[in-house]
Amino acid sequence: MSKIKIISWIVVLCITGWIATRTYYFFFANSNPQLTLSGIVDGGYYAGDVSCVVNGEHPYKVKTITVMLDGKPLTYNFSIGKSSFDFPFTLPTKTLANGKHDLHIKLVDGTLKRNQVSKDLAFYVDNTPLQAAFVKQTTEYRVFQGKTLHIQFQTNKLLKEAHVNVFSNVFPCYPEAKNSLIYETFIPIECEATPNEYVLTIDCRDHVDNLVTLEAKVQIVPYPFKKHALHVDQQHIEREKEIGASQELLNNEMKRLTELSPREKLWTGSFYVPTEILRVSTEFGTIRTTQEKGRYSHKGVDIVNHPKSVIWAPQDGRVVIKDRYAYSGYTVVLDHGWGIFSLFYHLDSFAGNYAVGDFVKKGNPIGKLGKTGYASGYHLHWEMRINNIEIDPLEWTKPGF
Repeated sequence: MSKIKIISWIVVLCITGWIATRTYYFFFANSNPQLTLSGIVDGGYYAGDVSCVVNGEHPYKVKTITVMLDGKPLTYNFSIGKSSFDFPFTLPTKTLANGKHDLHIKLVDGTLKRNQVSKDLAFYVDNTPLQAAFVKQTTEYRVFQGKTLHIQFQTNKLLKEAHVNVFSNVFPCYPEAKNSLIYETFIPIECEATPNEYVLTIDCRDHVDNLVTLEAKVQIVPYPFKKHALHVDQQHIEREKEIGASQELLNNEMKRLTELSPREKLWTGSFYVPTEILRVSTEFGTIRTTQEKGRYSHKGVDIVNHPKSVIWAPQDGRVVIKDRYAYSGYTVVLDHGWGIFSLFYHLDSFAGNYAVGDFVKKGNPIGKLGKTGYASGYHLHWEMRINNIEIDPLEWTKPGF
């Protein structure tokens, strides 16, 4: 047989096989077309004209494509007639109202069964220019050492993200309440912070990546911290060390919990004082001297009340620590979200049947006032921390803070 005849037979067989395959797919194919969409994602935000591409495939062929926007056709049963194709189209968001819109795409193959596949997604249009301004009409803030810098600003729409740059750190901002357009952040000022004037910037970014930056100045003012000497019975200290876990374990756990704190605000409004105050025996930031610890800053408030008085949650929060430690004694820690914690030391006992992981409401009892741990008498040591930095908790109980 000549080479020409062999080639002819091969060609005939290939054509016959191709026809047989195409015929089989036409009558018996059960697979739906494959559809992928690029340029837009479900739940995304967009501004201006959005370029999109539909990619489709089918072993036989894709016969038609339909693209519907809010129930109206951008293209309807447009003929394709290919086994693989790219179909570009544009979403003219400038002609659309701001807010939610629906996109529907359908491919139909060319087989006898007319197999089809569809994709539905929702997207949001945002062509509004971003605006932001401080709630308080000032660009200069003054704050004492050991206090909290509370900053609020208002925007004309919900943001994708916002953060404050100050003191070589970055602090997240969040709505003061769900869906609020007033955003806030709480910045801890360490007792040891250097008094000086600092520049603060807030970067506000919306869902279509428009950026607005606010700028202000912060003046850290020196605070006249008091001095105090304390003596705790040495035998009492040794007993507490035998009973309670190492205080280093608590410190390490607080570092871990700060990283895990939920990125949401779990509380609303001002804080309660966690027990009635007969007197404050040691103020926040007091320079304390003891035989056991030497000289250090007392970074909590010591509240004196009647022995075994009820201690309650100053705000809503999740219980993240409920244990006994050598220095803090019976200890409870509440996480209020966004890295903000309340800590309660020297409890006589725990209250109720709550456990670590439980959510407690403002005013719920959490324990009784005691003198466990490094304590010379009955009192509550109350701390608040932001990003594991101690700040004056009594400031948080003031109206309008």
